[in-house]
Amino acid sequence: MIISASRRTDIPAFYSSWFMNSMRAGHCTVPNPLNPKIISRVSLETEDVDAIVFWTRDPRPLFCFLQELDSRGFKYYFQFTLMNNPSLIDPGSPKPPSSIETFKELSDRIGPERMIWRYDPIVFSNVTGEEFHACNYERIASDLHGFTKRSVISMVKPYRKNRKRMKDLSGQGIEIEFVDVKNADERLDRLMRNLVQISSSYDMEIVSCAEDLEKYGVFPGKCVDDEYIGRVFGIDVSNKKDHSQRKSCGCVISKDIGMYDSCLFGCRYCYAIQKSFHPQQKPLQHQPRSSLW
Repeated sequence: MIISASRRTDIPAFYSSWFMNSMRAGHCTVPNPLNPKIISRVSLETEDVDAIVFWTRDPRPLFCFLQELDSRGFKYYFQFTLMNNPSLIDPGSPKPPSSIETFKELSDRIGPERMIWRYDPIVFSNVTGEEFHACNYERIASDLHGFTKRSVISMVKPYRKNRKRMKDLSGQGIEIEFVDVKNADERLDRLMRNLVQISSSYDMEIVSCAEDLEKYGVFPGKCVDDEYIGRVFGIDVSNKKDHSQRKSCGCVISKDIGMYDSCLFGCRYCYAIQKSFHPQQKPLQHQPRSSLW
């Protein structure tokens, strides 16, 4: 079984202690994302966990626990989101200089093959256009040269949960534009071809996340990737597609142990929080789910 920690929230940044308490207990409880009254028990015993995929913008709170994970034989890799959006779009994310140093430190510790850089999702707006992203991507790619071997990209998507939050940005001078990659204009073509060239120049494979960008030279990726896990860790895991994910998602089956409406970064485009989300109130709502939170 592959553990996803987590698409729904940033467990390394905000819930590392809960995660390690759960690992020591050998299980955790997870509410169903569609019906929170339904609670599942997920085994976290070493013999049941093939690999762990961490999704994060700030893994530093987990650093003190990595040696324990290693000593117990757990295999893991990181999907590390590192961008440089204006604070109105990404209000709580660490700033790039800090994130880059964190990325490098973690890469030195576990190896660049276990570090995946996510420049994702790409937000087109009147202040974050084609040139903005090309410049930012190259600047970050240059800093991460040698510290990762793969970059993941996609375009921001409209969801029921994020539409109003992004629309509200217009009152603060930011107009978000949703780009349909199937009918995109020359801007996307130029940007994608630019990113492909940049990633290649810094020895990075560039792949997409649930996005059809192959015509630009960006091949479909899997964030929960059986082939990647086999290559990095030398183990075989299920290659069956996870049908609980979007049709365009290539990820294989995993068990996500996160909980919606609990990430504190407050990214305006996030699909995992409600429009009425108030970060400072959310950690308290984890407590009734499990005594381990």
